Amino acid sequence: MNRPELLEAVVKQTALPPSHVNKVYEAFTAIIQNQLKKGNQVQLTGFTTWMVAKRKARLGRNPKTGESLKIPARKTVRAKAGSKLIAAVRG
Repeated sequence: MNRPELLEAVVKQTALPPSHVNKVYEAFTAIIQNQLKKGNQVQLTGFTTWMVAKRKARLGRNPKTGESLKIPARKTVRAKAGSKLIAAVRG
């Protein structure tokens, strides 16, 4: 499912106008991004938790040439599925 399909499904399930659903989607994603940017964790109990993780610098290898290269440290986003989501997927 991509963004337009998700928005259409929400419109059908809630009977809200598409413009409102799009505004809610934009606000929802912006809030999550801003919180993660600040280093905060975003937890939707039972569904998922997003958090910022730090990856250490490490030594990698160019697959074409075999040459070693240094991969710098960086921040990344991690997500952990909640118990209700896991139960729904397992059936």
